[in-house]
Amino acid sequence: MSKALALTLGEPAGIGPDIAIAAWLKRRELDLPAFYLIGDSAFITERARLLGASIAVADVSPEDAPGIFANALPVVKTGIAATAQPGRPDDSSAPAAIASIRHAVADVISERASAVVTNPIAKSVLYRAGFSHPGHTEFLAQLSAAVNGSVPHPVMMLWSPELAVVPVTIHLPLRDAITHLTSDLIVRTGRIVAADLKARLGIAHPRLAISGLNPHAGEDGTLGTEDQTIIAPAVAMLQADGIEVRGPLPADTMFHEAARKTYDCAICMYHDQALIPIKTIAFDDGVNVTLGLPFIRTSPDHGTAFNIAGTGRANPSSLIAALRLAARMASASST
Repeated sequence: MSKALALTLGEPAGIGPDIAIAAWLKRRELDLPAFYLIGDSAFITERARLLGASIAVADVSPEDAPGIFANALPVVKTGIAATAQPGRPDDSSAPAAIASIRHAVADVISERASAVVTNPIAKSVLYRAGFSHPGHTEFLAQLSAAVNGSVPHPVMMLWSPELAVVPVTIHLPLRDAITHLTSDLIVRTGRIVAADLKARLGIAHPRLAISGLNPHAGEDGTLGTEDQTIIAPAVAMLQADGIEVRGPLPADTMFHEAARKTYDCAICMYHDQALIPIKTIAFDDGVNVTLGLPFIRTSPDHGTAFNIAGTGRANPSSLIAALRLAARMASASST
C-alpha cells in the first residue's frame, strides 16, 4: 500500500501500546502492512523499555510512515501526553485516547491513511472524563459525519478466516434486545453487510445466513412468533433486493464446519448468539470490523487487559489480524 494504516493508542494503561510494539517487532517475520501509531513517542519509548523491547521510535508524518516502518516504529504526535502506568489508568488516559481516535479518523478522511485500526479503550475511564458516546463505534460514527454531514448506521462484524458474524442488536440486556428487534433493523443491517462484503472484502456475490431468534427458529410458531412475524419478512425484503440470503435458520445448527461453508456472514439477532461461536472458533485472531462507515475500521477483538499490561504477556495475534484485514479491505476498496 502507498498509504500506511493509522493505529490508535487505545487506553494508555492497557495492552494497546504493548501489542503495537509486539506487532511492529514481528513486521519482517510476518510481512505486515505498514502502520503508524498515533500518540506520544516518549510514552511509547518508555513502555518499550519496560517491556524489555529494543526498538527505534520515530516521530513522522502519516506520509512518511511507509518509508520509516522497516527501521523504526513510526509515531504521529497528537500533542497530548500520556503518563498512565500499565494497569493504572490516570487522568491522562482519556484525553490521550480520544485525541488518538480523532487524529486517526481525520487522517483517513483526508486520505493521509488507508484505514483506521483501533486499539482497545476503557469506556469507564472515558465516561469519568465526560465522554458522552455509548462506545468506540458510536464515537467513530459521529466523527465520520464530517464526510457527508450525516451520522451513518454502524454495523459490528466479528471476522475470522473461519467465520464472520454480525449481531443485529448489540449491547442490550436480552429482554431489551428482543423488544428492539424489528424487520427494518434486520433489513438495514443486511443491506450494509452485503454492500461492504462486496465493496471492501471483494466478495462478488455475498451469501448471508440469518438466524432465528427462538429455539429451532420458532418451530412454526410453537416456540415463539418473532421468527415468522419479524425475521421472515426481513429475509423476504432482502431477497427482493437481489441479495443471496437464507433464514430464519435454527441458530444451533448454523456454526458447525459444513454449515459455515454455505455462507459468507451469519447475521444473528443478539450479542451472544453471534459472539459465542466466533470466540469459540477464533478467540485469539478474531477481528472487530465496523461496517457502514465511510472509511475502513478494524480492531482487535479483546479489551484493555489491565492485569497483564506492561508484563510482556499480551498476545498481539488479534491486532496483527486486524492490521492485515484492514490492509486487505483497503486494497479491495481501491480496485
